[in-house]
Amino acid sequence: MTAKAGTKDEIRVGGRRVPLSNPDKELFPDDGITKAELVDYYRSVARPMLTHLKNRPLVMERYPDGYRGKSFFHKDVPDYFPGWIRTVEVPKEGGRLTMAVCDDTATLVYLANQACITPHPWLSPADCLDCPDRLVFDLDPPEGEEKDFEAVRWSARTLGALLTELGLRPALMTTGSRGMHLLVLLDRRTDFDTARHFARRVADLLAARHSDRLTTEPRKNKRRGRLYLDTQRNAYAQTSVAPYAVRARPHAPVATPLDWDELDDPDLGPRRWTLRTLPERLDEYGDPWKGLSRCRRSLRTAQQRLDDLT
Repeated sequence: MTAKAGTKDEIRVGGRRVPLSNPDKELFPDDGITKAELVDYYRSVARPMLTHLKNRPLVMERYPDGYRGKSFFHKDVPDYFPGWIRTVEVPKEGGRLTMAVCDDTATLVYLANQACITPHPWLSPADCLDCPDRLVFDLDPPEGEEKDFEAVRWSARTLGALLTELGLRPALMTTGSRGMHLLVLLDRRTDFDTARHFARRVADLLAARHSDRLTTEPRKNKRRGRLYLDTQRNAYAQTSVAPYAVRARPHAPVATPLDWDELDDPDLGPRRWTLRTLPERLDEYGDPWKGLSRCRRSLRTAQQRLDDLT
């Protein structure tokens, strides 16, 4: 059994000694959730979570003063990060950026100690930055309707059915925030412009079919109470919240992969599982996305089928 972070100033993780600073600092003071508890959580979910973090540039969403305090998105790797953390050089306008890559549990623990509550990986791997291997559809419910999750359920079923009709194998996840994500794994033979254009065409088709319930309008004041099908993150250098990531919300909710039949659960909501309840779910039911890599598909056939539908 691995030792808990507790009040230690260092823990051993996978042969590495990972320093801990201020382990008793409360990052979620409403529930008394400390940095040490965040570290222990990420250690407990590392096995399934790392399959979605490995070999990807990572943006760190950091909250040094807790989730209600000042936060920032940290893209570049500071000089004080240990040399054993893998990095990748990423081109950017006017230069390059050195970004962290989370390939192992020790790195995940180190990031948690940096008050990185939520890691956000790129949609493309580090060895092929221009070719996304995943497509994300963000189902964003109307403002003030988070408690009524039925619109999100219906949208997930409807979008999932369309993607399946196109020959794809979508996966489903609560975001730990407001809505849900549908994820499609790709075969790394598509550039970002092609992938984003495809996702937008799918969203536009669905919104046209159900214009009273769905929209692709990015401006909130023009959505008129409809659920927003957001495909904008499918672009170079954009990120998506990692599966099993903790969110900076009350009670530390977690972005949670689901089986499709869980949409029928009347208790399902975007923040159903938390840092304290998710490990028990994993122990009892396992990872719903285990084997997801077998669901990779090419967009070529899907594009042809989409052409036929439109």
